[in-house]
Amino acid sequence: MSRRAKGRAIRSQAKEARMETKLLHIFRNTPLGRETLLQSIYFCNITRSSMVIYIPEYTKFLMYFDNDVVQVDLDPSYLLYPETSRTHALDLTKAHGIDASFFEPRQFTASTLPDIPVDFDFMCSPRSISDLSSKISLGHIGTRVRRIIKTAQFPVLLTSPCYKEWTSILVFFGGSVNSVKAVRLGLHISRLTGLPLDLFTQVEGSQTMDDYKDRLKQAGLEADFDKRVRDWKVFADNGFEENLYHVPHQALAVLGAYGHGLVKDILFGSKMEVIQSVLSNNLLIVGPRYSAKG
Repeated sequence: MSRRAKGRAIRSQAKEARMETKLLHIFRNTPLGRETLLQSIYFCNITRSSMVIYIPEYTKFLMYFDNDVVQVDLDPSYLLYPETSRTHALDLTKAHGIDASFFEPRQFTASTLPDIPVDFDFMCSPRSISDLSSKISLGHIGTRVRRIIKTAQFPVLLTSPCYKEWTSILVFFGGSVNSVKAVRLGLHISRLTGLPLDLFTQVEGSQTMDDYKDRLKQAGLEADFDKRVRDWKVFADNGFEENLYHVPHQALAVLGAYGHGLVKDILFGSKMEVIQSVLSNNLLIVGPRYSAKG
């Protein structure tokens, strides 16, 4: 069976009983895993999304995207205490009004290598899923998470190490194609939640505010922008890291993974590392293959 054919077969599982938006959560039955699940629960409640939980039985699985196959290697803590994993996940979701479903793999590339569908609207992940819990910290995105972001058509929610609610949305906008997608997603989340939306722009080079406004206008976002954006935080002075102090600590930060200006190589570059090491905010990352909402 070809890669594309196999991908279609796997994704058909995710289409069963499909709701408007759906989030995939890989559950880890540990205190850190509880914090991440609580963040998924909050995201689903506030965006009115449904949740699909996968409780791994093996430390590896495959995700068949249209353009790539990603093998995800989990650290062994994902397999701890299997006898209570489902009960703990159900207790948390039911306590917060989420009627979650559980994904049971039916397709296997090998006997211990299940295939996970990718027909989801969002995926929640800690900042690393393939390193020991002791290594999970701000400033570090695991290589497997980076690969998913690079390949997926859905945005990836990277959670704060500890559960925290967000009461506004902030989009990092540098004028690139992907940062325009991030603005579209921010507007979409704002419409779903009714929460205020802010923009953050670090002016670079000879760019002017008219240049940034023109990019939004060319993307057809001017009217929605004027209606929904509460504040546009524009910085031409001081360094990028210093200006991150002005990001509200309870904002969901939305950003593009690749592009020009602010988001140039942000997934693997210095600015992403700065954002991670300075901000404890939850991050919603738009990769280069994301199909924009709104």
